[in-house]
Amino acid sequence: MKRILMGAALAVAAFAAAPVSAEEDIVLRGMGSFHVGGRIAAVSGKDVKMIQRQVGGPMTKLDPNGQYMVEQMYAQYFLPKNKKGKLPLLMWHGGGLTGVTYESTPDGREGWVNMFVRYGWDTYVSDAVERGRASFASPDVWKGEPIFLTYQDPFERFRIGDGEGSWNADPSKQKVLPGSQFPVEAYANYMKQTVPRWLSTDEAILNGYLALIDKLCPCVLLAHSQGGNFAFLAAEQRPDQIKAIVAVESATAGKIANAPKLKGIPVLMLFGDYVDQHPRWATFKRIDTEYGNAIKAAGGTVDWINLPDIGIKGNGHMLMQDKNNKQVAEVIQKWLVSKGLVD
Repeated sequence: MKRILMGAALAVAAFAAAPVSAEEDIVLRGMGSFHVGGRIAAVSGKDVKMIQRQVGGPMTKLDPNGQYMVEQMYAQYFLPKNKKGKLPLLMWHGGGLTGVTYESTPDGREGWVNMFVRYGWDTYVSDAVERGRASFASPDVWKGEPIFLTYQDPFERFRIGDGEGSWNADPSKQKVLPGSQFPVEAYANYMKQTVPRWLSTDEAILNGYLALIDKLCPCVLLAHSQGGNFAFLAAEQRPDQIKAIVAVESATAGKIANAPKLKGIPVLMLFGDYVDQHPRWATFKRIDTEYGNAIKAAGGTVDWINLPDIGIKGNGHMLMQDKNNKQVAEVIQKWLVSKGLVD
């Protein structure tokens, strides 16, 4: 049975044996959460209404005019007693998702949060602006409206199924990619993790991440999909505070003209299986590669790992939730160790 313990006395017992395995207790010296960033936005000129806030309750006035706190982001942290990572490790999620990405998998196995805490990293998992426990705002503050993922969208787009038309409500008729590592039987649980997102909030999201960097860093970024784009953009603005970036299937990179700013930051670009066979992901891989080459041309260090090339096959876009997520985490950890970021 896995437990999370706190306290020096418990730490001695829990870490008496080496090496650390997935069956041993996680012992923390601290855990908690906080919000960073945000701003006050004013709304005016709106109609005042009378509403019933609870069934059977009285009618009360709702005046939407006034000031609102918006665009703050949320972070949760886990600090291992046996600290080995030299810097905080910040985990950033992808579009339409939250920090749950890195927690337990849809089928109930340990996620990367647990694994990297076991490796000894002070681990920070965030919900970006507009997601989860962070802030979102009304149309009076943000332009446009949120978009939502249909039930079949990630199945077809995230390389669980074999592209458009691969989804079917009847599991026996689903066209799952051969050798897929995704826990397809728990797909319903995965979809419960999805949340709406806006297409007009990139600046607010980036500002939230920059506020997080200003609070915690120097640090290491581990970013997935849309989070990879924000990781590179943030590093362009805070190159002295980011000491390494692990970009897990980054959905675009930063600005090519700014890539030389990352010449002092080791970068790992990690890709799963079937990427080159799917135009969407092949395009992102090309963009990421061009950005990485621009960093290298400026004298920087960029490594590419295509998991099938090293014998790890069947991973779709949600690598951290796949059945071999521990094997993929080990690849990342070895790279971080190779860069001198682990004691």
